[in-house]
Amino acid sequence: MAEAPDSEKLRERLLHIAGMMIGAHVAPMIILGVRLGLYRALAGAGPVTSDDLAASTGLHERWLREWLQGQAAGGVLDYQSEGRYELSPETAVLLADEDGMTYLGHNFDALTHLMSVIEPLQESFRTGIGYSWSDRDAEHVASTESVFRNWYRQVLVPVALPVIDGVTAMLDAGAKVADVGCGTGIALIEMAKAYPASQFDGYDISQNALDRAEQNKSDAGVENVAFHNIDGDPMPGDANFDFITTFDCLHDMTHPEQAVAAIRAAIKPAGVWLIADVNSAPTFEENLPNPLAPMLYALSVLSCMSSGLSEEGGAGLGTVGLPEPKMRELVEAGGFTRFRRLDIPHLVNAFYEARV
Repeated sequence: MAEAPDSEKLRERLLHIAGMMIGAHVAPMIILGVRLGLYRALAGAGPVTSDDLAASTGLHERWLREWLQGQAAGGVLDYQSEGRYELSPETAVLLADEDGMTYLGHNFDALTHLMSVIEPLQESFRTGIGYSWSDRDAEHVASTESVFRNWYRQVLVPVALPVIDGVTAMLDAGAKVADVGCGTGIALIEMAKAYPASQFDGYDISQNALDRAEQNKSDAGVENVAFHNIDGDPMPGDANFDFITTFDCLHDMTHPEQAVAAIRAAIKPAGVWLIADVNSAPTFEENLPNPLAPMLYALSVLSCMSSGLSEEGGAGLGTVGLPEPKMRELVEAGGFTRFRRLDIPHLVNAFYEARV
């Protein structure tokens, strides 16, 4: 016979899980606020009523009133009495400043695409086979781009690249650069704009991502970038690249050791490889205290591990599957003899430099 639950522990667990359920219901309201520009309208406006917000946005007052009340009840907005609501400066940084490095609106917006895979993932639990990035539709690809865009545009060139000895001088002089797992090309395009003497090549398996990369290239007006679908146009193994980057993608790959071997074959003897991957600990017990751990493991099932298991025999490393010791082992097994962690601040990622 099953043991009867302890009443106090049951209450504590109920409150804990109910809190998750409450957050799950508030999240769609935040997504609406982001997409409708409501946080931008509230930022710096002081205490406003639903009528005020309707006047400034052109939206219907009754819908806005219910949204405002829910946001205040959830602690996103501050209620100031007499039907007036205010977006604090702190929350404005998180939900209204789209160019800010602490902006979370894109992360909430991406939830709609992540949740869309729940139905097909049920079959993955039965078969063991997940879904690769080439299976993600164009909207999912664009949403992922938005999550990473600000870091690429504001930190990569002015902060991250100068940390790596000799790289900026190499790029100034004219280098050949590859980004493996380039996605929609934002990182390459930012480097291409900053270093017009260099040539940049991006490789990915997702045609939707590469199509968007071509559009991003056109919008940026850069000519020193080319994109390749690695299935039909793989990275040449002629040791001709001076600088290679992999941003947040090794843990997603079905065969990361093959990617490392391809990078080793493509890089010059004096070349540099910049790696960004999720900053995690070697064991679950060590990851457990991380306040982001619940989100990281969920992202793994919804995206990262799914990608890594998208074909038979896939590595399925998962979001936290490449902590520093395992990354070092992977890189050194691929023929790189020098590996070090770089001092580049980031909320989620760790950065490494590898050389032959």
